[in-house]
Formats: sequence, structure tokens, C-alpha cells
Amino acid sequence: MVSLGMKKLLILLSIPLFTQCGGGFGGTSVSKSPVVLNVSGWDPKEVQRGGDRYTQHDVSTLRKNGAQALIARSAKGPLLDDKFGDFLKSADREGLMLGAYHFVTMDQDPGAQADSFVSRVRAVARANGISGKRILLVGDFDTKSTPDRLVKFIQRVHQRTGVYPVTYLENSDGLRSRLRNASPAQKRIIRRTPYWLALYGPGGTERRIAGGALTPDSLTELYGIWGGWSMWQYGGVVWENGGSRAKHYSTSSWRSPRFFGSISQPMERNVFKGDDGGLRAFWERHSIQL
Repeated sequence: MVSLGMKKLLILLSIPLFTQCGGGFGGTSVSKSPVVLNVSGWDPKEVQRGGDRYTQHDVSTLRKNGAQALIARSAKGPLLDDKFGDFLKSADREGLMLGAYHFVTMDQDPGAQADSFVSRVRAVARANGISGKRILLVGDFDTKSTPDRLVKFIQRVHQRTGVYPVTYLENSDGLRSRLRNASPAQKRIIRRTPYWLALYGPGGTERRIAGGALTPDSLTELYGIWGGWSMWQYGGVVWENGGSRAKHYSTSSWRSPRFFGSISQPMERNVFKGDDGGLRAFWERHSIQL
């Protein structure tokens, strides 16, 4: 016969990790971890319920709902995001930590895109009166990207600024395979950049992998580069019939909220794996001083 104490232990071991950790993965809870939002020219998306709204000129409701940082898109390849400066200025006014990301497209040299990115961040910050602040730098890579393209972008940003940017990946089977098979030298460089993962559901952004549902930890392992992840984008949108629909990580055992606090529009939402002090240190390491 199994003792009562042993039964309790077996029950505990059968509970998924994200349930034991208070609503998150790897010790991270969406409700308790620092909130980082990312935006682009697509934001704000259409109103889908009653509640608070925001614009690129006023993000006070995002701050009111607990956001601690805002990362805005600078450009997609050569196409500049016309809301970038307004989002930076309004986020700075609310005391949010500032970030910028560049979507690295396949039609241009990644080193040249890194040059454009760094120059634009500095120029737009100056034009909007943002000085003495730090802006986190992020490279957002296409699903068709290759290890050498990541390395070229990362190295050029580092040459220009002295910091390694954060790496955000558009997940796909092909990208995971290519990075997993990168050379040791390429992996050493990419590993210097923190991994910001996008995972809106246990089936991943493309399909369910063999062996079960994806979690942030298991997705990280599939790349064969990082020992862990730094930020997790668990909530985003899918576009259907000309409009957006909120998409967020949800299983029978763990469910994230469909919307961000009282905000009436769907948003890209992230948690940082750590506490407030860890987030500030992270920002310090991977940002440029204006």
C-alpha cells in the first residue's frame, strides 16, 4: 500500500511545472513578472471590447495597467515605422523603459540594416527630445533567416554601440533547424544576445511538434543555442479577414488573459524572466545611452 505522504508526493510530481510555479513557466508567472509591451505601426489595433484605450500619443493607460517597458518598431527592412517616434516620446513621458526593434528582412544586407537601425534610433530620439535615457535594442528575424544573417546584424550593432542586442525570432521549423545546425563560432556570437521568444500556444506558431506541447523552455531547447530565455511574448494577434484577433497562450492547465488589463484592444504582451531589479539590469546591458 502507498502511504498518504507518498500519495501527496506523487500528486505533486504529476502537476505540470507551470502550475507549480504560480501560473508561469520556469518559475515565471505572468501575473507577477515585469510586464513588457511591444508596439508597431499596426498599433493601436481596433477596439474589441469596452475599456481603456491608448494611442501612439498617449500610453498612460498602459502604464496604469502595470506596463514597465515599451518596445516600439523602428522599421521593417527599409520601410520606416511612422509611429516609432510618437511611441517613444509618449512612453518616455509616462516613465516607461524604452526599447526599439528592427525587423530584419531578407531583401537587404543585415549589416546595412543594423547601421540604419542604430542611426534611426539615435536620430528619432534626438528629434523627440529624448536624452539621457537608455533604449533597448532588438533584432527581429524573419523565419527564412540563416545563422550568418543573425551574426552579421548582431556584430554590426555591437560594433556601432558596444552592446549586444536582444534576439527575437519569428518561429518556424526551418529557422529552428538552421540555428540548431549553426557552427560553434556562430552559436557563440548569437548566444551573447538574450532570447526573446514568441509562443502564443502549446502548438507553437507553426504546428505542434512531435512529443507534445511546446513550452517556453522546450522551445528554447529546440534551437540548441541558449541555456534559457529572457522574455516571453505569450500574447499577440492573428490577422483574419482584414482585422485582428487576440491570440494568447492557453491550455487546460494554464491560461493567460485574453487582453491586457482594462485595455480594449489586443496587444503584443511579454513577461521578463526575473524581478524588477533584473529587468533594469537587463535593460542596462542591452541598451544604448542617448
